[in-house]
Amino acid sequence: MIKQLFSCIGEYKKESLLAPLTVTGEVVLEVLIPLIMASLIDKGIVLGQMDVILKLGGILVAAVLFSLTFGVVAGLYASRASAGFAANLRKKMYYTIQDFSFYNIDRFSTASLVTRLTTDVTNVQHAYQMVIRVAVRSPMMLFFSLLMSFRVNPRLSFIFLVVIPFLGGGLYLIARRAFPVFNRIFRAYDRLNRVVQENLRGIRVVKSFVREEHEKKKFNEVSRQIYTDFTLAEKILAFNAPLMQSAIYICLLFISWVGARMVVATTMTTGQLVSLFSYTLQILMSLMMLSMVFVMITISRASAERIVEVLNEEKDLHNPEHPVMTVKDGGIRFEKVSFGYSKNPNKLCLVDVDLQIESGQTVGIIGGTGSGKSTLVQLIPRLYDVTHGTVYVGGVDVRSYDLQALREQVAMVLQKNVLFSGTIKENLRWGNANATDEELIAVCRLAQADGFIRAFPEGYDTYLEQGGVNLSGGQKQRLCIARALLKKPKILILDDSTSAVDTKTDALIRKAFREMIPETTKLIIAQRVASVMDADQIIVMDQGRVVAVGSHDELLATNQIYREVYHSQLRGGDDHGAA
Repeated sequence: MIKQLFSCIGEYKKESLLAPLTVTGEVVLEVLIPLIMASLIDKGIVLGQMDVILKLGGILVAAVLFSLTFGVVAGLYASRASAGFAANLRKKMYYTIQDFSFYNIDRFSTASLVTRLTTDVTNVQHAYQMVIRVAVRSPMMLFFSLLMSFRVNPRLSFIFLVVIPFLGGGLYLIARRAFPVFNRIFRAYDRLNRVVQENLRGIRVVKSFVREEHEKKKFNEVSRQIYTDFTLAEKILAFNAPLMQSAIYICLLFISWVGARMVVATTMTTGQLVSLFSYTLQILMSLMMLSMVFVMITISRASAERIVEVLNEEKDLHNPEHPVMTVKDGGIRFEKVSFGYSKNPNKLCLVDVDLQIESGQTVGIIGGTGSGKSTLVQLIPRLYDVTHGTVYVGGVDVRSYDLQALREQVAMVLQKNVLFSGTIKENLRWGNANATDEELIAVCRLAQADGFIRAFPEGYDTYLEQGGVNLSGGQKQRLCIARALLKKPKILILDDSTSAVDTKTDALIRKAFREMIPETTKLIIAQRVASVMDADQIIVMDQGRVVAVGSHDELLATNQIYREVYHSQLRGGDDHGAA
């Protein structure tokens, strides 16, 4: 875990080294200050030597100013190093997530990934800043102050050898109790993020079903859980302060009582007693700072483990050693293909699928909910790897292609239409970043989107809110189809992506496909038989199996499932028309 995290220090190694070096200078000067004060008292003030007072006073002021300078510089270096480390860590996580397959993404919820990229990285950043500054300063201060206190008076300094193990044991017990609670807190943060995201994303549904109170209850339950766990964690960590204060007061009382008697007995000077008080405070403040570092590391350890879990996630999709870079055509073949999301051979979503689709064909896919239609087409651009069998595109096993080269030639319009905040032009150019305005207009005409776009006052420069909420469902679908067409793919997959458009527009889109992109293989998943009736072949699926393949007329004559769907929709249409 440490190796993974430290690899993100990158170009901030210099600041990460200079921070502890300047801290060392600060510590050395702070340790020398009590000695200078002792000499000032014993050789200057007690003896009334004004020249000694001025000389040692000047040295004392200079030491304080240099110590302050070293402290400020150390703080600046530590801030730069920790901020840079966090930026690199966040970047590495984000880039790792971009390389995830759908299977990898399925293992982490969206809310959890957001929490890990934000809250968890911030916790680790704060811990790193404390490690390269406070965690260096405190042990050094502790060691040198102990050394100097034994040099001043070994007898009185033995009190520290009793107190330090007592404090160490107490801190260990506190951290051991607090760590599991912080683990629970971060998991609760994941749930909170999920509740908030779902609510904001589906706010129109929430309001239309008048479920605001239900959503408030969900939010309050998670928020209460976080409050309860944080309160428990803070109660455990609260023992830290009285533990430290008890140690400080015990040491000060012991040194005051014994030290005063030694000063009276002339076995110890006043300056030495004052310096010993300073070293006592330095030692115990060092321990207090170490306890703070301990607490921060305890909190960040849970965050670090969650971050490394993402970084160490083994990607199940990889480019082959010598990948094929060119997709010859849009021909597709499924050969004895079986697939399960859990990679459990006993829990398959597709079973023994054999299909042959020629390049340029239009293929319709129909079937009931959960029959495996979307799963089938997601294997073509290798969003998942098959459990058994082989998928061929352009006569080549998809596992032999370079992933980017394969996906560049397969355009998918998914069931959930995703548009991003930005102009219509910017959204369309996801299909081709270098597309000209003429090319944008051409694909929008093909997708029957040009008309409604021009109806907007700003036309193609109309700004879309996140998710395209200022568009209707049918408008979003047509924009997503246009975006896919801009890739000029060899294979176009429409996963129920004309369900929100009227039948006339649907027919116009299919007509444009036949006339304008005849060489592109088109796979159309649809609930409406009318959307696939004119396809070269229609695939009927049921419970993860291909139960029939043929033209509309052939299936109408030979397949009961297709016939039932056709007649039910036809009757529904007739009833609607009669009404």
